[in-house]
This record gives sequence, structure tokens and C-alpha cells, in this order.
Amino acid sequence: MAESALVSWMELVLNGALILAAGLTLLVSYRVIRGPTIPDRVVALDTIGTNVVAIAVLYAIWSEQGYFVGVSLVLAIIGFISTITVARYVTEGDIIE
Repeated sequence: MAESALVSWMELVLNGALILAAGLTLLVSYRVIRGPTIPDRVVALDTIGTNVVAIAVLYAIWSEQGYFVGVSLVLAIIGFISTITVARYVTEGDIIE
């Protein structure tokens, strides 16, 4: 009996975290669209990337399929590289010297 209560509690927490992360991603998308400056949009896009990684990890835990963790790692690496690239473009005006 205690194990089923733990499982239902864990599912409730995971579902709540997935809904919260998805809702926050939608709210941050407003900042991507409205700006007002390029750095604001870059930070908002980075936040969306981080939320997508969190959603992939939460889904991996919820569905008990480990390959979503690998997908989230690749998404995190791509998000990091793209953020560095855009930051360099904004500050220096050139990506490749």
C-alpha cells in the first residue's frame, strides 16, 4: 500500500513539474517576441532551451526511458554553444575572426 502511495505522489510531482516547465516556457516566449533589446531575447531563448532540457529530463523520469536523458544532454550542449555564439556576435559583431 505504501509503495502505490509513493508512486502516485511521484507521478503527481512529475506532472506538476512538467506543467510548470511548459507554462514557464510559454511565458518566456513573450520576451523573445517583444524584446525590447537583443540581449533580452538571447537570455529568453537560453531560458527556453534550459526549460526544454528540463522537460526532456522530467519526461525521461516519467516514462522510464533513458534515451531522453541523452537527448537532453545534446540539447544542453547545442543551447550552450548557440548562446556563446550569439553573445559573441552581439559584443564583437563577428563570430569567426
